[in-house]
Amino acid sequence: MPETRPEKMEKIVIHSAGSYDKLQLEEVPVPALEPDEVLIEVEAAGINYADVIVRMGLYASAKEYVGWPITPGFEVAGRIIEVGDEVENVAVGDEVCALSLFNGYASHLVTRAAYVFEKPESMSVEEAAGLPTVFLTAWYALYELAHPRPGAKVLIHSAAGGVGGSLVQLAKIAGCEVTGVVGGSHKVETAEFHGADHIIDKSTQDLWGEAEQIAPDGFDIILDANGVATLSDSYDHLRRAGKLVVYGFHTMMPKKGGKPNWLKLAAGWLRTPRFNPLEMTQQSKSVLAFNLSYLFERTDILELALADLDRWLAEGHIKAAPVSTYPLSEVARAHADIESGKTVGKLILVP
Repeated sequence: MPETRPEKMEKIVIHSAGSYDKLQLEEVPVPALEPDEVLIEVEAAGINYADVIVRMGLYASAKEYVGWPITPGFEVAGRIIEVGDEVENVAVGDEVCALSLFNGYASHLVTRAAYVFEKPESMSVEEAAGLPTVFLTAWYALYELAHPRPGAKVLIHSAAGGVGGSLVQLAKIAGCEVTGVVGGSHKVETAEFHGADHIIDKSTQDLWGEAEQIAPDGFDIILDANGVATLSDSYDHLRRAGKLVVYGFHTMMPKKGGKPNWLKLAAGWLRTPRFNPLEMTQQSKSVLAFNLSYLFERTDILELALADLDRWLAEGHIKAAPVSTYPLSEVARAHADIESGKTVGKLILVP
C-alpha cells in the first residue's frame, strides 16, 4: 500500500520543439503503477545536455520512444511512496536514486524498480540526483567499451562537466594517467577536484600542442562528446591500438538562444569525419560510440555498473560533482545555463 499517494503531480511538459518557452509547468494525474514499478516523491532531478536536445526536437530516442508531448529528465533522487506488487528490491520509505527513460522533471516519478538503487549516505539528495546518468555514461564508455589498463594515457574532453568529471574519476580508479581538457580557466579547479593528472585549458593553451607534450606517442583512450570540432584531431592523437569513444556532438549546438542553428547543424554534419574501416584496420585504431538512452533495456549491463558504483562509493573512490540548483519552475534558466557551456559539475532541479 502507498505511504502517501497524491492524486496530482507537477511536471515540465514540452508540447512541441522549440526554445525555453516550450518548457511548461503543468499539473497532471499521478500514473498508476505496473507490478514492476515504483512511485518516487522526487526531491531533486538531474539536468543533462541531452535534455536540451530533447527540447529542440533533435533527440532521436525521444522521437522514437515518446514523441510529443514529452517530459525530459533521466535521473532523480527522492523517497519511495508506493511499490508495485512484484517489487522486492526496494520498499516504501527508502531514499533512492533512480533512472528513467525521460519524465524526470517532475514532483513524482513512476519508473521500473530495476532502475532504482539506494541513495549514497555520503551525498546530499541534490548530489545524488546528479549521480546516475553521468556515472553510468562514464562506466559504459570506459569499462564496457574502452577497457583501460593501469598506466594507460587517457584524454578526456570537457573534464569539468558532469560526465567528464565522472570519466576522470573512473579512469583514475583504473590506474590511468589522465589528461583533462577544459574550456575556461574557471573550470580548472573542478578538473583538479576530480583528480586529473594534467589539465589543458584550451581557452589559454594550444590544446593539441599541449597534448603532444603530455603524450608524444599518442593517447591510449580519448573520450569526446564535442563532435565535429575535435573528432578528427582526437582520432589523430591516438597511439597504435588506441580507442576513441564518442558519446555526443555538443559543438554542433547553439550556446545561446535555445533554438538550433540549421545552417550550423548542416555544416557540422558535412564536416563530421567518416572513419574508413580499411584505414582504421591499417592504423590499428578504433572508434566506439553509444547513446545511453538506447540501452535502458540492457538491465544486465546496468546491474554490473551499479555493482561497481556501489563498491567504489563504499571505498570512498567516488566524489559527487559540484552542483548548482534551480527550482523546477526555473527550468528555462537552467537550460540556458547548460547550453552556454560555462557551467561546471551538475545542474539540478528541485521540485
